[in-house]
Amino acid sequence: MHAPAGLFTPLVIRGITLRNRIAVSPMCEYSCEEGFANDWHVVHLGSRAVGGAGLVLTEATAVEPLGRISPADLGLWTHQHIEPLARVSRFVKQQGGVPGIQLAHAGRKASTDAPWRGGKPLSIEEDGWQPVGPSAIPFDHGYPTPSELSVAGIRTILDAFVAAAKRALDAGFEVIELHAAHGYLAHEFLSPLSNKRTDSYGGSPQNRMRFVLEMIDEVRAVWPERLPLFLRISATDWVEGGWNADESVELAKEALKRGVDLIDCSSGGNVAGAAIPLGPGYQVLFAERIRRESGILTGAVGMITEPAQADTLIREGSADLVLLAREFLREPYWPIKAARELGVPFDVADQYARAYIKPK
Repeated sequence: MHAPAGLFTPLVIRGITLRNRIAVSPMCEYSCEEGFANDWHVVHLGSRAVGGAGLVLTEATAVEPLGRISPADLGLWTHQHIEPLARVSRFVKQQGGVPGIQLAHAGRKASTDAPWRGGKPLSIEEDGWQPVGPSAIPFDHGYPTPSELSVAGIRTILDAFVAAAKRALDAGFEVIELHAAHGYLAHEFLSPLSNKRTDSYGGSPQNRMRFVLEMIDEVRAVWPERLPLFLRISATDWVEGGWNADESVELAKEALKRGVDLIDCSSGGNVAGAAIPLGPGYQVLFAERIRRESGILTGAVGMITEPAQADTLIREGSADLVLLAREFLREPYWPIKAARELGVPFDVADQYARAYIKPK
């Protein structure tokens, strides 16, 4: 009988092998001009690959200018964006990691400032723009009312996801994650709190899932069969009457049929002030349930900081992949630290090896 997979067991998904079950979660860096990656991204993402991460995901990468969270977001809406991102993917691969990219559209939460400048909505006079959404419902007090997307407008955004997926391939990425979490556009379509449409994109759970499923179908059609496709979701809005875990299970089942390989299980973000029970591994229960009830691979994220904690949730079958966010900001070489604590053999870059060799 085989021992259960642990944190440092390779994970094979389609034609890609992750050297371990540790992934860098997408984290916005708010460091771009006109969507272009730069030296910051090479160093930030590259150092996590040097540190041993199996999968390195970029921050939310906008498929069109209106889909940026802030003016300083990463983008992939032109061919000119490809080569700066290719620098990132090349370096990640040289260090043994798999480069992945999260494609996103911010919807009604677009046009805000960087968080260290307060994160407030930006007016047109402040170089902001008019956000869009499934319905004309603002995210919160002080946020602009988004323009309700027409069916033609939805079509334009779906086409932008497809075009960005093709560019991601040209840039050398080997995993795409579609962002349908945290109150951004795809999540806004899913939740009845932000989607009050009366056409085929609103109303029933099946209709509210339509945008996400079409996005999956159309990206999967242009993304090579050998390469994995992930979907990040907020498994619940944490609010009565909102998107919930039952619906997330049904979405996962549909996504699996359409060629999604892994559900990245986060939560919240669509309702300002929602009471979220924060604590170590507070979202793991969603990854475990979706994995068990849908049969799809899942990723767990959210206040996972300790190696033993991460290793246990993999060994117990709660998830297939662990995504770290803030812990990777604190410790870029967390996988090396984890391997040492767990007593697992590990490789380090030749340039750093002398720091880990015991003196004779």
